[in-house]
Parts: sequence; C-alpha cells; structure tokens
Amino acid sequence: MSTLTVPPVLTSPRDDATQLYRAFKGLGCDTAKVVNILAHRDVTQRALIQQEYRTMYSEDLLKRLSSELTGKLETAVLLWMHDPAGRDAIVVRQAFMASSIHAATEVICSRTPSQIQMFKQHYYSKFGVHLEHDIEKHTSGDHKKLLLKYVGTPRYEGFEVDRIAVEQDAKALFKAGEKRLGTDEKTFIKIFSERSRAHLAAIDSAYHNMYGNSLKKAVKSETSGYFEHGLLTILQCSQNPAMYFAKVLRKAMKGLGTNDTTLIRVIVTRTEIDTQHIKAEYHKKYKKTLNDAVHSETSGHYRTFLLSLLGPNH
Repeated sequence: MSTLTVPPVLTSPRDDATQLYRAFKGLGCDTAKVVNILAHRDVTQRALIQQEYRTMYSEDLLKRLSSELTGKLETAVLLWMHDPAGRDAIVVRQAFMASSIHAATEVICSRTPSQIQMFKQHYYSKFGVHLEHDIEKHTSGDHKKLLLKYVGTPRYEGFEVDRIAVEQDAKALFKAGEKRLGTDEKTFIKIFSERSRAHLAAIDSAYHNMYGNSLKKAVKSETSGYFEHGLLTILQCSQNPAMYFAKVLRKAMKGLGTNDTTLIRVIVTRTEIDTQHIKAEYHKKYKKTLNDAVHSETSGHYRTFLLSLLGPNH
C-alpha cells in the first residue's frame, strides 16, 4: 500500500529531465521544482528520468542533485532516486560504515526473503563485497549468528501454517528460555531464522496460549543488545510490519530533537511498499496523524519532500 501520488497526466521522462536541468541552471537551484517533480514519480519513472538526463546532458543526475541540494533534503532525495533493493543495499552499507549496527539490523531483519535475495545481489554489484562479509566484519556473537542465518536461509513466504510444528516450536522456545536458567540462544536463532512470517506469528499466539506470556516478553527477558533487537524486529515484522515501523518513527520523533536519519530511512524505504498501513497504525496507536508528527518535526523543502511522499493527511 504505497502513498506515492503520481500526477494523473504524466509528463515524459524527457520533459522531466529538461525541467530538472532548467531548475539547476543559473544562480541557485529551484529546489521547490526539483522536489515537486521527483517526489511524485514512481520507481520506473525515476530510473527513466536518470537515463534521459544522462543521454541529453552527458551528466549523472545523482551527482548533479548531490551538488545542488544540501543537508537532510539531499540525503532523502538521493536515497529516493534508487530502486528498493539498491536503496536497501546502500542503507545497510552506510549503516555498517558508520557503526550504526541498530539501523543495519532493522533493515535486514524487517525484509522478506525475496527482498533480501534482491538486495544481496545489489550489495555485491555496488560494493564488490558480499553482505555476509560485512556482517562478519561489523557484528559479533549471537547477533552475528542470527544475521548470517537470516540472510542465508530461504524461507516460505505463504500463509499456510502447520499447527503441530508451531506447537513444537513454542515448546522448544519455552524450554530454551523461560523454563531454564540461562538461555539456549541456538534454538532462538534456528527458529527465528528458518520459519516463515506466518509460522512465527502463529508461534507467538500458541506461546501465549500455552504459557500465558508473550514471546516478545520472553525475548526481552532472555536476550539483550543487538541480538534482542534483531529477534524483536523479526518477530514484530512477522505479525505487523506497519506497526513495527510506526513505533520506529514515533521513537525517532519523540523527546528532544529528531533522529532524521531514521525518519528519512523509514519514510523513503517504505513509501512504495506499505506507508498507507504505517499511517493507519500510527494514527490508531498515537492519536495523531503521521503527517502532523512529521510536519512538526521538520521544515522547509525537506518537510515538503517527506510530506509529499506520505501523501494526503488522514
């Protein structure tokens, strides 16, 4: 459920490229025009505009945008120009380079198996190293084991669930955690990295029925740090990814100051996937629209750009 709004009558990629070139020309950049064009073009259109721009002006549009825009707006627009898999690869690589392990974990553990396959290919073709290599290098312990298994295991993406297997897994997790002294992390890693989203969601409700406690609580009391964050991301995205991202956005905007890196990452990467759902969950949980929250935390062209991606305020 995308929130992207594309004009009813689309200009051609060639016309868009010309308009962008004109916006860059002369003294200063017509930033409003740049934002208005790019925030209302889908992934295919953005790729075609880049091709046309290169053909017509023998210049890379991304390089030009980078020299014309600044700050948070530049970060957001440049990220938006990529397709989802290329963008995920860039976000994860940058997060590893900046030692922002939390962000890298969020992206990896919130993606479906097919999204992970795609972005692993992009990762290698863009950076010349395998995603697994960077996970090895930048993470450690159980967190590293979880991520490596999670990106390396093909998982079923359908909705059918085997009830008996679900109960067995719920029992295994109880035995590995709450029932014993200490935690058997191997079992958590195995189940969380090998089971489908539907299966994990079913384990959660079986766990609750059998032991009166939520699996989320068990993970929180049995694990910590990045490992806990990875497990919780996998678990929450198996049940309701939109709710997960609504919470991430809320956290980025709560209290003093705003975590713009998170704001940009989540809004830009989810716009063409499920922002409609994220907006609904946000409103339901926090009694305020996501648009209003973003409006009060941002300003200028940066604000206009993010709000354009979020679509109408409701």
